[in-house]
Amino acid sequence: MSVVKSLAAKLKGMSLGDMLLRRNPLFYPAALRVLNHLDGATLEERRRFTEMRLKKVLQAASRTPYGRQMGAGKDIAAWPLLEKSLVRDDPLAFVLPPVWLSSPASTSGTTGLPLKLYRSFQSVCVEQASIDRLLLSKGVNPRTARTAVLRGDNIKDPTDRQPPFWKFAAGGQRMVMSSNHLSPQTIEAYHSALSAFAPECLMAYPTSLESLCRLLQESGRCLRIPLVVTSSETLTPQTRRLAQEVLGAELVDYYGQAERVAFAYSFREGEYRFLAGYAFVELLPSGEEEDAVLYEIVGTNLWNLKMPLIRYRTGDLIRLPKGLSASQLEVICYGVEPFGGVLGRQGDYLVSPDGAHLMGIDHIPRDVEHVVRMQVIQESLYRVRILVVPAEGFNEQDRQQILRNAALKLPAEMQVEVEVVQELVRMAQNKVPFVIRKLSHEGGTQDDHAQTGQQGH
Repeated sequence: MSVVKSLAAKLKGMSLGDMLLRRNPLFYPAALRVLNHLDGATLEERRRFTEMRLKKVLQAASRTPYGRQMGAGKDIAAWPLLEKSLVRDDPLAFVLPPVWLSSPASTSGTTGLPLKLYRSFQSVCVEQASIDRLLLSKGVNPRTARTAVLRGDNIKDPTDRQPPFWKFAAGGQRMVMSSNHLSPQTIEAYHSALSAFAPECLMAYPTSLESLCRLLQESGRCLRIPLVVTSSETLTPQTRRLAQEVLGAELVDYYGQAERVAFAYSFREGEYRFLAGYAFVELLPSGEEEDAVLYEIVGTNLWNLKMPLIRYRTGDLIRLPKGLSASQLEVICYGVEPFGGVLGRQGDYLVSPDGAHLMGIDHIPRDVEHVVRMQVIQESLYRVRILVVPAEGFNEQDRQQILRNAALKLPAEMQVEVEVVQELVRMAQNKVPFVIRKLSHEGGTQDDHAQTGQQGH
């Protein structure tokens, strides 16, 4: 991990870091005002604002090595669709120097495709404002609210089954919990800690939220949390209703990616809207069903002038009725009209010997050099294979980094093997999922896998 990235990670857990990085007064208040204004704006106002920001973004992009090579200029239609593999192979070709004057990040999403990214400080604040306004709309102040977090954070050794399974940050305002220690044996400790902390908001992966609610329900324990905010995976109607029943919570879900090229949010089941002013969104026809068309989300961030990704293919799909006109698609892209949700973003997790769902598996490829793609196969409760399609230069140091990353997520009793392969395992419909679970006790088929999507946070 670079010095800058390590410092950024430490600052995120501090109140000072919150002010300097994510809610910097130079950018954050203005971003919040713009997004709130556009929320009530007409289609024409949204279009004009987007065109204004696009000029700046395209101007910046044309000065990157990739932009100079393309020579596409000021018309976004002249730029080609951008594949993830191009960014992965040469990330600096998309960056305006100096590189150090940025917020670095790395991700694999849930595709097993390692990716290095660089964000301008302004875009970091816009991202935070995009999330904060969702909480503010529900009467929760993100600056002061007691917030519990149940995502993919590394809290302690996965083998350590003694509480606490959480740590406090931001002067005790945030309680960051380990989802990988959540099990029938530990639910009492989680319940006691959450009851004492009394969070006003819970931020969670949907699969972690479902595990928490089911364990609370099955153990007969009561817990009340006013607001739950989910992201990074598909929030199913069943999980939404379960959280409403068990926690008495109002739910907000949002969609995004590490590349920050599109953002959508939902306050109601089956109704999502793209956030106006965040990105220029295009919908690329990708396939047809009996009464619907599948569209891939293609996005251009309006704020990251440090690494302006133009017409970036997310690989994420939405389903819309057949026969929509160009103008009907446009009002969806600008957030005037809703759509049903993003397809294929199910949670990738493994199952520990004691039944806990181990989250954050998509973190395993992070900071690993010389990897084209990766796949995780759970053969049993005690054995996991990590398949690696190597890039030139892959060596023992890379293998050890993979094992170190895995050790942060998996308990010691789970044996991990790294295998270098030329091809990954394909499942039904020729798909290559990032995670495959071969566990008959999970119910249904012997081979259980999550549809690939893009995790952003």
